[in-house]
Parts: sequence; structure tokens; C-alpha cells
Amino acid sequence: MEKAFLQNILEQNKMTNSYSFNRVSDENADFRLNKRAASIGFIYRHIGETMNLFTTFLGLKTDVQDTTMGRTDTGQGKNVAQSTQLVKNGYDLLGQIIDTTPDEDWLGMIDTPFFGKVTRLRLFSHTLFHNSHHAGQISLTLAKGVLYADEMD
Repeated sequence: MEKAFLQNILEQNKMTNSYSFNRVSDENADFRLNKRAASIGFIYRHIGETMNLFTTFLGLKTDVQDTTMGRTDTGQGKNVAQSTQLVKNGYDLLGQIIDTTPDEDWLGMIDTPFFGKVTRLRLFSHTLFHNSHHAGQISLTLAKGVLYADEMD
């Protein structure tokens, strides 16, 4: 796998998702599509956490703690600046992985708890698709979401 090819895919993911990510703010972090849906801030934090945590399967270490995967939104996304840093660090780590992984290793198998054995390339691409999926949720919530009265406490 040519590194330039993967770097281009990563850069496109960053650019496309930035249209949602750059609009997340302290003012809209608590917006939800309905009372039971996750907030913008929670989704944004989830993206940052998962990018960092997925890189551990690709050989990196992180001190990022999982507070969102499979969990209910209880306000984990209120610190937008921290989530922004998680997303930035996640993209930086993915770039490092591209730079340091030999071409022949991209098709090597790794074991994950959620997909079983997959190639490094599949987990890398899943991470980018995951980002885009949730960026779409954020975009929809920015357009249609509201701050529910019980969220104002």
C-alpha cells in the first residue's frame, strides 16, 4: 500500500469531517435530536476516544480512557476543547501509523474484540468510516437538534 495513497485518504477524511467538527462549540455541545439521543458533545468525544483507542490495535499506546463506547451520554462531552484535542491527536496518530507501517504489513491480520481478525487496512478504513458516520450525526444534530430543558441544569 503506497503511503501517499493512505495519506490522501486520511486528509480527505479530515477535510470532509471538519465541516461538522469545526462547528462543535460549548454553545451547541448539549444539543440533541431528541431527549434520548446522544448530545453533539458526546458524539464528538466518542470520535476522539475511538480514534485514539483503535490505534492500540495498530501497535500504538495511548492513555486515553474509554468513557463513551457502548455507554449512555451522561455529560462526557461537555469539554469541547478536550474533545477537539482528542480528535486532533487521533488524526496525528493515524498519520504516524501510515508513516511507520511497512507496505506489506497493511494486509497483515490483527485481532480485535469487535470484528475478530481483520487486516490492518480494514481497521484503519473502519476508523475513517466511523468518523464520517458520526460527523453526519453531528451535522444533522447541528441542523435539527435542540437543547432540552432538563439539559440546562
